[in-house]
Amino acid sequence: MKRLVLVALVALALGGCATTAPYGNFVQPPVTVDQQQLAGDAAKQLAALWPPAKTRFELQQPTPDEFGAALVGNLRSSGYAVLEYAPQKASGAGNATPEQKDADPVVVVTPTTVALPLRYVLDHDAGTGLYRLTLLVGSQSITRPYLEQNRVLIPAGYWVRKE
Repeated sequence: MKRLVLVALVALALGGCATTAPYGNFVQPPVTVDQQQLAGDAAKQLAALWPPAKTRFELQQPTPDEFGAALVGNLRSSGYAVLEYAPQKASGAGNATPEQKDADPVVVVTPTTVALPLRYVLDHDAGTGLYRLTLLVGSQSITRPYLEQNRVLIPAGYWVRKE
C-alpha cells in the first residue's frame, strides 16, 4: 500500500513538472498597491544575480499590466537590453506580390549575445493577504513574498532562488 501511495505521489510531482504554467499579473483590479515598487525591487534582485550591460533579457509574455510595464522600464534604466514579447508570425513570403519579390531582401542581424528568457508571475492570496512575485529566468526562478501595509507592499521574506 505504501508503494502505491509513493508511486502516486511521484507521478503527481512529475506531472506538475510537465505542465506549462500561466505567466503574468494575476492581481485582480482594482489594485490599491504600488506595483512599480515591486518592479524596482525585482530589477535590483536581477542586477544582483545577472550583471546589467552584460545580460540581455527576452520577455516570453506580453506585458500590458502595470507591473510588466514598470519592470521593462526598470530593467532598461538599470542597463539591461530587453527584447519585448513578439509572438512568432508565419512568414508571408509565399504570398508576396511580384513587386515585393523583386525588392531588396531584408537583412537579419543576429545578436552577439544570447538573450535569457524572462517571465514573471505576480499573484495574491486573499486568505493570507500575501502577494508573491516569481521571476523565471531561463530554467531558474527567484521568488519573494510581500505583505500589504497601508497600500504599500513590504517584503515578507527573502528572495528564494531555485536553480
